[in-house]
Amino acid sequence: MRYLLSRLGLYVVAGFLSITFNFFLPRFMPGDPAAALFGRFQGRLKPEALDALRHAFGFSDAPFLSQYFSYLKELFQGNLGVSVAYFPAPVSEVIMSGLGWTMLLAGVSVLIAFVLGTSLGVLLAWRRGSVWDTTLPPLLALLGAFPYFWTAMALLFFLGFQMGWFPLRHAHSAHLSPEFSASFAWDVWVHLALPAFTLVLTALGGWMLSMRNNMISVLGTDYITLARAKGLSEKRVMWAYAARNALLPNVTGLGMALGFVVSGALLTEIIFSYPGVGYLMLQAIRAQDYPLMQGLFLNITFAVLLANFLVDIAYQFLDPRTRSDG
Repeated sequence: MRYLLSRLGLYVVAGFLSITFNFFLPRFMPGDPAAALFGRFQGRLKPEALDALRHAFGFSDAPFLSQYFSYLKELFQGNLGVSVAYFPAPVSEVIMSGLGWTMLLAGVSVLIAFVLGTSLGVLLAWRRGSVWDTTLPPLLALLGAFPYFWTAMALLFFLGFQMGWFPLRHAHSAHLSPEFSASFAWDVWVHLALPAFTLVLTALGGWMLSMRNNMISVLGTDYITLARAKGLSEKRVMWAYAARNALLPNVTGLGMALGFVVSGALLTEIIFSYPGVGYLMLQAIRAQDYPLMQGLFLNITFAVLLANFLVDIAYQFLDPRTRSDG
């Protein structure tokens, strides 16, 4: 328990520093979002409207300390400001519009790649030297070496454009509205399949090679020899003893991967015109939308911190050594 509390304290400090950095960064950049938005409506807005826009975006002539506390107050009330690119929509609404699609695409892809890659790594290490062990690792490593955006474009061209098996863009058909129905769920799945398959295909080799190498190291330890000497079944030794201990580095990697799910698969979302957070980030950068960039930065940061804290909790169950402090 002491271990988790110490880790939680570390993440709280990291989160506070991220919030502080998020406050100062746009204020040290040239210009401000109000001036960028004012430039779009030049000739149609009065000059005094610029001060009102600056106030709406949280910029004022007040001392930095006063601005900082106002920023914290608004932040803890859930107010992330107003988006420039999607003006006058609040940043929180803009982020939520893409967050669900990103978590569906990238989250499903990461989990599938992790489960398949880790399971393959266990089996290949256990059957070391077999035909599968000599052919699958280099093949998956080769597929993972290609840039995933290149793989995405190739699959989109051949399976989407040439064959017509999958839709070319968006998260669902334009004539359908989001609803809880079997037809809409199937349409979302069809649109999800190709970009998700792209991400799984490029990530699978990494998870598999990592788990295979971990398993080979663990299989040479004394406690595996002892477990076999006790007459335990091969299946139990493989999964309960070897795989459980070899899994720890991959669990750490999974925590980081799940945390960065919130940042979206930027290039994949652009290629497939998938309306996720990665696509929002591109729009924010193009429009110099500082409030939206700040909101996305905070969401990504806290998602990574939360994912790593969940990994620390998982370690308590997977590694008894972390429970030795009581």
